[in-house]
Amino acid sequence: MNIISYNVRGLGRGVKWATIRRMIKKEHIDMMCIQETKKENIDKSLYQALWGDCNVRWEAQPANNTAGGILCMWSEETFKLQDKVIGGGFMYLRGQWLKEDHQVHIVCIYSPCQIQHKRLLWESIKQLRIPHSGGLWCILGDFNNVRDPAERLGTCHRGDGDTSIKEFNDWIDELEVEDAPWVGR
Repeated sequence: MNIISYNVRGLGRGVKWATIRRMIKKEHIDMMCIQETKKENIDKSLYQALWGDCNVRWEAQPANNTAGGILCMWSEETFKLQDKVIGGGFMYLRGQWLKEDHQVHIVCIYSPCQIQHKRLLWESIKQLRIPHSGGLWCILGDFNNVRDPAERLGTCHRGDGDTSIKEFNDWIDELEVEDAPWVGR
């Protein structure tokens, strides 16, 4: 299953829409999870325009005014949705990966910046994982956190650096997931 996570930093029009459409076609994407849409309303015409055809299903978490927002789109030939949970800063999708007949769990995250809100998000994901331990898991998105201080080079960061890093790494270890290599920033 080919999944892309993309922090769009605002899903305006024009260039971003065309970029997403090209990416989906060029990379043969089965599912795309977009963070920070900054959209309160997402309708059929928007997700079909982004995907490039009508062979698409979607779920969205609306932005709060112009903050946040998550959109997950997928080919209905590849993934069949069975359950979803939309929570503070995340969207959980459980379904069947049709090409390989596997149960899959996708969690798209757009994490808050404040450590106390991150802790709530991390706990919510942990609680989802407990009853759904079977199948394949993919947790992706914008965690607004790093695993190592070296990842912050060239950025301005304030606050709970070392505490946040340690707690984030502990959370990843507890969930028994792997930090997969990625491309881009």
